[in-house]
Amino acid sequence: MYQTISLATDDRGVASLSLNRPEKHNAMSAQMIAELTDAAIQLAQDPAVRVVVLASTGKSFCAGGDLGWMQEQMAADAKTRFAEARKLAEMLQSLNELPKPLIGALQGNAFGGGVGLAAVCDVALGADNLKMALTETRLGLIPATIGPYVIARMGEARARRVFMSARLFDAAEAVDLGLLSKAVPFDHLADAVEAEVEPYLACAPGAVASAKSLIRTLGPRIDDKVIDQTIYALVERWETDEAGEGIAAFFDKRKPNWNC
Repeated sequence: MYQTISLATDDRGVASLSLNRPEKHNAMSAQMIAELTDAAIQLAQDPAVRVVVLASTGKSFCAGGDLGWMQEQMAADAKTRFAEARKLAEMLQSLNELPKPLIGALQGNAFGGGVGLAAVCDVALGADNLKMALTETRLGLIPATIGPYVIARMGEARARRVFMSARLFDAAEAVDLGLLSKAVPFDHLADAVEAEVEPYLACAPGAVASAKSLIRTLGPRIDDKVIDQTIYALVERWETDEAGEGIAAFFDKRKPNWNC
C-alpha cells in the first residue's frame, strides 16, 4: 500500500510505523508526507492499536526534507508553496495529536524535519552514537513548521542553543535539550523501546487518549493560528534570495555566498 513508509501491528496492538527510504536517508518527500498523514489517520481510528512506535530503516532516522522537494518549491507559484507547506504542517500535527502513545526509536541521525519528527513523539529514544541538527539555516531556510513542536519539547531557552546555528549535537546533548528521553547503545535500543511500550499495555486505552489530550491543552498552544503562522514563515523564506542561493549551492556542491 505504501511506498515510502511501512506500517504493521502485532497481536498486542503495538503498531510499527517506519520511514522506508533508506537510500535517501529517509528524507521526507511529498509522497512520504502524504503517506505519514494517511497512516496517522488510520492509526488514530483503529481501536486495535494501543501504542505506536515511529522508527526508520537504514543508517539514518531522517535527514529532514527531501531537497528535490524543496527545489520544486523554489520553482513553484505561491499557491503551490502554501499548499505543500500546509501538507507538511498537517502531517506533523496529525502525529502530534495522535490519540495513542507515540514512541520514537531513533537508530541514526536526525536532521531538520527529522528533529521535528522526534519532537512530536511522546517519548523519543535514540542510539547513543547518533547526531542531530536543525540544519535549515545552512540552506537559507528556517525550522518553521517543526518549530512549535521543537520549542514545546525544549523550551525557548534550550531551543536558542541549536535552533538558529544549525550546529551538530550528539545524543547526550539531545537528552539534555529534552529532544531524547534516553540515549542507549544501538544494540540496546529495541529493549529500551519495549520498556517504554510495555506499561501502556496495562492501561485503559481511552484513559491514555484522554490523558494525552489533556496534556496538549495544558501545554504550549499549538493551534491552527500557530500552525498558519509557521506556514507563512516557511513560504516567506522559500521566496528569499538566500533560500535560492542555499539550495542551489547544495546541488552545485559548493559553499553558499555567505559561507566564508
